[in-house]
Amino acid sequence: MAETGLSTAWSRALGLRLPVVNAPMGGVAGGRLAAAVAAAGGLGMIGMGSAGSVEALERELAHVADAPGHIGIGLVDWVAAARPGLFELALAAAPALLSVSFGTDLSWSERARAAGIRTATQVYTVDDARRAHDAGIDVLVARGLEGGGHGAPELGTLPLLEAILDAVQGPVLAAGGIGSARGVAAMLAAGASGVWLGTALAACEESLLSPGGRRALLAAEDTGTIVTRTFDVGMELPWPQRFPARVLRNDFTARWHDRVGDLAGDPGARAELAAATAADDPRVAPVDAGQGVGLVTAVRPVAEVLAEMCSGAVRLLDHPSR
Repeated sequence: MAETGLSTAWSRALGLRLPVVNAPMGGVAGGRLAAAVAAAGGLGMIGMGSAGSVEALERELAHVADAPGHIGIGLVDWVAAARPGLFELALAAAPALLSVSFGTDLSWSERARAAGIRTATQVYTVDDARRAHDAGIDVLVARGLEGGGHGAPELGTLPLLEAILDAVQGPVLAAGGIGSARGVAAMLAAGASGVWLGTALAACEESLLSPGGRRALLAAEDTGTIVTRTFDVGMELPWPQRFPARVLRNDFTARWHDRVGDLAGDPGARAELAAATAADDPRVAPVDAGQGVGLVTAVRPVAEVLAEMCSGAVRLLDHPSR
């Protein structure tokens, strides 16, 4: 990838050519996506979501064994606690960045720090940010309510970023709804040390997203998402109630979003969801997506998407419209 001239003090300190990190999206951000982001100059993250396991992480790490650039790993707090050996394998892989999110116990960061590994976690409020900062976590990810997948829908990305930058010292990455050069430029201009991109990269050639999920993303409009616990309840996943998921609206959310209590007691509906997920049918199965989904219009290589976003951001920052 050609040099774009886009950088921050944080990205330069890490040796990145771009101040970009891909969100460690479970079931989407595998080794091939992480390697492609790293090759393009960003920090590529392998994500272990609800289905994360030692075997899954070993499989995805094999794809980055000889990858140039910087590779990180993202874990879900409760998943790591439930899968013996997963956190230990992540430490042993010596990633450039280890992110653990969706929990309250930040003591994991001490083990990472002792191993010489930089740490990150997603935060949703100023209080979250202060706790993570006080725990010594190296970089905070200000995840706004626009973001796809799980998160606490507390504040929009820009007001959250501004509040955190005023409250704590240190690098803060912006996450949630960033899907174009304008979004990248806006967050960097506001003081972010980098951007944490999810939906914008989810349909890329290198992602693990299923064919049905890709088709659904490409067809979605910008108003086509909903924040819901429907799929977590329907799949009996122990996600904390604080962290519902932003997903594409579909037939299943239309029927059950306002009736999750009934869904919990309906084995037929849960069986329907399991069958649709196995069959890759996005009319019923979940597809994570943020509010920038309307900007995702084609299956493209990661390098092409990042080159367009970052070179465009440089032009906007150098010559802002009046």
